[in-house]
Amino acid sequence: MEKILNLWQHLPYQVNPNIIEWGTFQLRYYSLMYLVAFFFTYVLVSYRIRTERFPYTPELIQDFFFWGILGLILGARLGYVLFYNPLYYLRHPGEIFLPFRFRPHFAFVGISGMSYHGGVLGVIVAALYYCEKRKIDFWELADLFTPAIPLGYTFGRIGNFLNGELYGRITSSPWGMYFPLAPGSSLRHPSQLYEAFFEGVVLFLILWAVRKRRPFPGFSLGLYIVGYGIFRFFLEFFREPDAHLGFLWWGLSMGQILCLLMIFGGFTLIFVRAGK
Repeated sequence: MEKILNLWQHLPYQVNPNIIEWGTFQLRYYSLMYLVAFFFTYVLVSYRIRTERFPYTPELIQDFFFWGILGLILGARLGYVLFYNPLYYLRHPGEIFLPFRFRPHFAFVGISGMSYHGGVLGVIVAALYYCEKRKIDFWELADLFTPAIPLGYTFGRIGNFLNGELYGRITSSPWGMYFPLAPGSSLRHPSQLYEAFFEGVVLFLILWAVRKRRPFPGFSLGLYIVGYGIFRFFLEFFREPDAHLGFLWWGLSMGQILCLLMIFGGFTLIFVRAGK
């Protein structure tokens, strides 16, 4: 038993986050997890348009995926820049979208830093634009996609774990892990796995179970926003905040503050749509 526990605690040291390494170029499993997430989301949405009463064709869903993925990536990147490190990128604007570091020496480093909350806003903006362009009901399209999104998100958090990033706070629990990128040599909560399970699997099961019983268009979207915000808010108590930000107002992290806004926004959306 002790051997198994030791193996578990040192598991992050056994994981190579790179699939391919060529000089300074690195292809990481995190990127692969994004592709897996998109694949599962597409499969579930395609299943829904075949088995439920949504007036969409596979061609329309494929067309929207381009805009949705574009909105996700741009929103997640800009969200990180604005929410988590605006002063740095104000001084280094070239690094916002270019995968290179210019100082102290030029190097390919990839795009580092994505914000979930920014990604959500990016997808919503892209969906609003697409629905206006194609004359599609935004609320119906949102309710089609949202029950499938958490399962895809699960793979994103697994990608964070494989990267050894977004590790948790120090713990004395035996299921804690040692992360190579974490300062010191203390056991830490594997908060990426907590998030993959609760914000991913559990939230997916909830939304998938009630997907056919939505009382009004937009309900699934509102429930997703509230559900994710609640799970993420409490799981942030196990996650180490960004070192350059630390704790902000009332001892909360930036992620928790954004989640409180998310919960408020989700409940507001539900109440407004319920009155329509």
